Amino acid sequence: MTAETDPRARAGTYIAPQGLYEQNKALPFLGRVSCRRKQLVAGEWTELELVYEVGAVGLADGAWLKLAFKFYSDWALFQTSDPTGANYVSAEYHAGPLRPGQSPSTVQGLKVRFDQKGHERPFQKAIIIDVVDGYLNPGDRIVIRLGDRRQGGGGTRAQSFVEKNFRFRMFIDPLGSSKFAEVPGDCILDIVPGAPLVSALVMPRLVAPLLPFDVVVRLEDVWGNVCRDQAPRGELHLTDPAGGVQSQPLEFSLDGWSVARVRNVRLEREGEWRFEVLVEGIATPAVGFAQVEPLTQALRPLYADLHVHSHDTVGTNDTFYNLAYGRDVAALDVLGYTVNDFNIKQADWERAVEIIAGLNEPGRFVCYPGTEWCGNSSAGGDRNVVFLGEGKPRFPFDAEGRSVRSFEWNELTAEAIRPGVWPADELYAAYADDPENHLLIPHVGGRRCILDWHHPELERLVEVGSSWGQFHWFYTDALSRGYRVGASAAGDEHQGRCGGGAPATAVFGSRGGLTGVLADSLDCASVGRALRARRTFATTGERSFASLSFGASWMGEVVSAKLSEPLTYRLLGDQGWEQVQLFDAERVIWSRDLNAEVGLSERKLRVRLAGARIKDRYRAANWVGEITVTGAAILDVRGIGFDHPEQRAWREDATTVGFTTATHGDTDAIELTLSSLAGVEIEVRGAITGYVKVGDALQPPPHVHAPQFSLKATGADLLERRCTRALSGIELEVTIERVTEGALPRDVGGEIDLSPLGLAKGVEHPLFITARQRDQSRIWTSPVFLTPVG
Repeated sequence: MTAETDPRARAGTYIAPQGLYEQNKALPFLGRVSCRRKQLVAGEWTELELVYEVGAVGLADGAWLKLAFKFYSDWALFQTSDPTGANYVSAEYHAGPLRPGQSPSTVQGLKVRFDQKGHERPFQKAIIIDVVDGYLNPGDRIVIRLGDRRQGGGGTRAQSFVEKNFRFRMFIDPLGSSKFAEVPGDCILDIVPGAPLVSALVMPRLVAPLLPFDVVVRLEDVWGNVCRDQAPRGELHLTDPAGGVQSQPLEFSLDGWSVARVRNVRLEREGEWRFEVLVEGIATPAVGFAQVEPLTQALRPLYADLHVHSHDTVGTNDTFYNLAYGRDVAALDVLGYTVNDFNIKQADWERAVEIIAGLNEPGRFVCYPGTEWCGNSSAGGDRNVVFLGEGKPRFPFDAEGRSVRSFEWNELTAEAIRPGVWPADELYAAYADDPENHLLIPHVGGRRCILDWHHPELERLVEVGSSWGQFHWFYTDALSRGYRVGASAAGDEHQGRCGGGAPATAVFGSRGGLTGVLADSLDCASVGRALRARRTFATTGERSFASLSFGASWMGEVVSAKLSEPLTYRLLGDQGWEQVQLFDAERVIWSRDLNAEVGLSERKLRVRLAGARIKDRYRAANWVGEITVTGAAILDVRGIGFDHPEQRAWREDATTVGFTTATHGDTDAIELTLSSLAGVEIEVRGAITGYVKVGDALQPPPHVHAPQFSLKATGADLLERRCTRALSGIELEVTIERVTEGALPRDVGGEIDLSPLGLAKGVEHPLFITARQRDQSRIWTSPVFLTPVG
C-alpha cells in the first residue's frame, strides 16, 4: 500500500493502535470458519471442532452468530443442558493477541442454544451463539465443539446418511442488529458409508414365465447406506418350485456403489422361486421370492418412485446421482424427479430435464420430470405435478410466458415474494386443458394437502405413504368425499436414497414408499396411461404385489353391476401376511386375521405401537416406555418394524422390557415369548413426546393430548381377544395381542362375496384392500368403484 492508495494519508495526525490497521486489512471482513476434519462415516460418534475467527468487522455488543446446516439432516439433536451427556454443544471464546495501544475485548461470555428452524431454508438448523455483555475484536476466535467430550460426554452422532459436500455455514450479526451476513467459505465434509453389514436383494415379486428381468444385490451399512468400493465374494442361489437349486457368482463393483446386477434372468417353471444371497463377511443371507405365472391381461407389475428430490431443492447429492441411484441401485422401473416449484432455479431445472431425457430408455427405465406445487395448506397444500407427455414441460412458464410456480423464492432471492399460480384453483387452471399429459398427486408431507380442493381429471392418485409417514387416513378421507382416486406411495425423502430407501432419524422417519403400476409395457406412454387409469397399488417400500378385480373390471375402474360376482384379490409378499382388510371408503367391511387362521400361540404375544400425533409436518409420536410381565418368565424379546438402530427394545430386568421408538403413522412392535400365558399380567406404560424445535433436546415437549399412556391385560384377556387402547392423535393406539408361532403365508388371495356386506344399491362404493405383513409393512390397492344395481 503506497501513500497514494493508503486512505490514512488523508487522515492527518491521529492516534491508533500500532499495526492494527494492517492486521485488520489482512483479515477477511466477515471472518472465516474452519474445521480440521474432512470426512465422517455416516452415523459415527465423534467430537467435531469448528473455529470461527472474527473478521475485520469485529462483533458488536449484543451480536450473535449462527452455525447452520441443512434442515433435512438427521444429525442428532444438540443439547446444552448436560455437559456430561451425549450431543452436548459448547462455544468458547479465545482472545486474539493485542497490538500496542489496543484495548482488549470486553465480552463476558457466550450463550449457546440450538433451534431446528433457527435460520432460513435450506440452512435452517442452527447452533445459535449469543455474545454476552461486551464486544469481540478482529482476530478473536470462537471454538465450537459439537459433541464436546471434555466433561465425559459421549460425543455427537453424525448424520446417518451419505452426502458429498455436507456443509456447515456461518452467519453473523456483526452490528447486533439481527441482520445476518453469510461468512464466505463453508466448512465442507464428505459423509461416507460405513462397513457392509447386510446385503439387500431387489427383484420383482411376480413375473411371467421366461420374461427376462434383472436381480440387483447391494451391500448396506448399519444405517441403510449403500457401501462403496467393496467387492467381496458372493453367490446367488435359486431354488425352483420343485426344490432344484442353481447358483451363480455375484460380481460387485469395486469402484463406486457396491452393487451386483444379474441381468436377464428367465424362469420357466411356474410357482414360487426362492432367491438367496450369500456374501463373504455378512452373516445373514438376503432372501427373496419370485412368483412365476402368466400375467393377468398381460399387465406387468412395475415399481415406481414418483417423488424424488435432489440437491436442486433441498435434497441430498446432485440430480444425476439421485436418478442414477434410482435406476442402478434401487432398481426402479419408473422414477419421477421432483423439485419444489418455488425453490428451483431455472438453469437447474433445464439441466435436470436434459438429464432425464438422456436416461429414459424404453424397456429398461422410465423417468418423468415433475414439480411439487408448494402451496400452503390454507391454499390447498402440496401437490406433485408429473409431466407425462413428451417435449418440453410446461414449467416454469407456460406457452404464453405466464409463471406456473406457486411463487419464486430461494436463498438467493432478494426482492419481495410475488405469487404465481396461487391458490390451488390456479394450479388446476394451468394444466386442465391437457389432463392426459399431466398427473397431479396430492400428498402429505410438510405443507400437507387439504382435500377441500380436488380436480377429478388431473388428480387420479393420492400419496398414501412416503418417508414422512403412512397416511391411511388421507386415502380414506379422499374416498369418503367421493373422489375417484387410486393409491400411490413414494419416497419424498431428501437423503439421496430413493426407491424404498432407509428412513432417517428426523422428520423423514419412515421408509420411503413405492407405487406398483400394472402396465402393458415399460415406456413413458404406457406407464402414464396406467397411472392415470389408477391401475396401481402402494407399498411401504417393499416389492410386494397386490391386485383387486371385480369380474373383468380392474382396480381403478368404475363399474355398475349386480353383486352376483365376487371381488377377487391377490397378495404376494415376503414376510408373511397377517391381516387383510376390505374397506368401503373409511369403513372396514370384511377382514382376515391370518395369525388366527394359522393358530395363535399360547406363549407369544406382541405389543404394537402405531399412529402419529398430528396430521401436519412434525407428526412423529416418540414413544418411551416399558413392558412389565409378572407371573411368567420372559424367554425372548424381539423388535419388529423398527426403522433404524436408535429404535430399540431391551431387557431391563427379569420382569421388565424397555423400549424407545417413533412412529409417523406406521407401526412398530415388540414381540415377547413367555413361558406361559396362564396367570400372567402385562402392563405397557410410558410417555409420548413430540418435536423439539427449540429448547432442551433432553426434555422434549409432551404430546399434549396423550402425554402418558398405559394398557393392562391378563393372560386370560389375551386368550379371548386382543386388547387395544386408542389414544388422542391420528390413528394413535397401543395394542397387546397374541400372534402365531407358525409360518404366515406369503401368497394370499381369494374371492369375497359382496352380497352380505350391506353395500347400498345405486350408491358408488370405493372398495379397496389393505394388508399388513409380519414385519409391519403394508400395501394398499386402488379401489374398484362399484355401484350395485338390480
